[in-house]
Amino acid sequence: MYHAWPSRAPRRAPSGRAGIAWPDEIYQALEPAHRWVWGRGWVALEFRQGLRNWTLPALVAAMLEVFRVVGLDRPDLYVPASKCVFAAVGVATAWATARLARRMGAGPLESAAAGALWALAAPAIYFAPRGLSEPLSALPVTLGLSFVLPAGASRRDRWLGASLLGLAVLLRLQDALVCVAVLAVWLLRRRWRESLEVAAVLGAWALLFGLIDRVTWGDWFHSAFAYWRYNWVQGKGELFGASPWSYYLHVLWTSMPTVALVLLVGSALAVRRAPALLGVVALFLAVHMGIPHKELRFILPVLPALMALAGVGLTVASERIGWRLPVGLAVLAALVSAARFHALTFGDLGAYPGREQVSAYQDFAPVNRLLLVAGGQGDLCGLKVEAVHIAWTGGYTYFHRDAPMYSHLGPPRDAGHFNYVLTLPQAVPASAVVAQDGPVVLARLFDGPCVPDPGYRADLP
Repeated sequence: MYHAWPSRAPRRAPSGRAGIAWPDEIYQALEPAHRWVWGRGWVALEFRQGLRNWTLPALVAAMLEVFRVVGLDRPDLYVPASKCVFAAVGVATAWATARLARRMGAGPLESAAAGALWALAAPAIYFAPRGLSEPLSALPVTLGLSFVLPAGASRRDRWLGASLLGLAVLLRLQDALVCVAVLAVWLLRRRWRESLEVAAVLGAWALLFGLIDRVTWGDWFHSAFAYWRYNWVQGKGELFGASPWSYYLHVLWTSMPTVALVLLVGSALAVRRAPALLGVVALFLAVHMGIPHKELRFILPVLPALMALAGVGLTVASERIGWRLPVGLAVLAALVSAARFHALTFGDLGAYPGREQVSAYQDFAPVNRLLLVAGGQGDLCGLKVEAVHIAWTGGYTYFHRDAPMYSHLGPPRDAGHFNYVLTLPQAVPASAVVAQDGPVVLARLFDGPCVPDPGYRADLP
């Protein structure tokens, strides 16, 4: 039985909080979590075929449940609150970056500069408040490396660091590459007992991954095997586009040129002092450079580690010249990047060919703001989103009503299953328009009630 939610109209969300960078920030985290807590939510293909482990949605659901208990039970409240929590993870990652740099041999000021590179880099700011597995897993990856990677790490540090890396894999499967690299580092050091300990801890977390899949999907490691079949055996990953091997180098430059220059010089200077960290980052990047479908967010889990490596390089540079000019230049580069983060375009981020000059902010924000308005209509008994593909909306996370919500592929208007549409102005009489935001309108078709639809399924097309 679904919850009967209040029908009072929510306040309009500030425009900066309604845009979408990629549907995954809704349908891989917030939407399945919303379905857990409030009973309604679109089900993406990944959660119909079992391509994802349930750890991330479960953690987000726990957060939403806390919000519900304390009274933040409306989308104009829990959506920005969620984004604040995600952004706080990004801030913590900046601290972890500084800690990793310090543990790998950087000086105090240079370590702080490394943290500033992450905190102020334009793409890091852009992705921080979004519920994506990549920036969220960057925290346990970076903090885990700071514990487990140093050659002098204690047993406690190795166990804690390996556990944090295991948690990162639960959030994002591809972070297993970091685990493989760390284990290889300890083996190359010929530290057999330490290698065995790290392998045992990582193995325990792998079993937990499999157990979660067994409980949620019915088979051990179901999501990992299903993901492999979907992307590699069936080759479905390439349907989202393919890019040349140099894509990440190009996009790092276009999204944060000043910071990228610091990373290039700093990493080159750090080769001898922090070869283990360089090897971990290099393996992760090399594998992703070889995968046809590429997006900047895919390498975010190790980008803080690359910045920590640059912090080590800054220390080498400071020692060679005898003063702190490199630190000042690095912080200046970070500040320049932060100053232009609002000017990021999809071209800068390497996303959506053909829309390179479009601002990376406010994409589909009018649709989501109108979903908030629709959710507050007391006579609403069904909604159809005709203006855009439903994947580019905030779904039930923004709509938040116990009513059927149809995509543009849903039944026709005369079926009577919905009495509101989110469409283009020319598609309805002006008298039917309830609200308009930019090029999209919310219109009432009739007063209701709607014709029941016993076959309704919220499967994301």
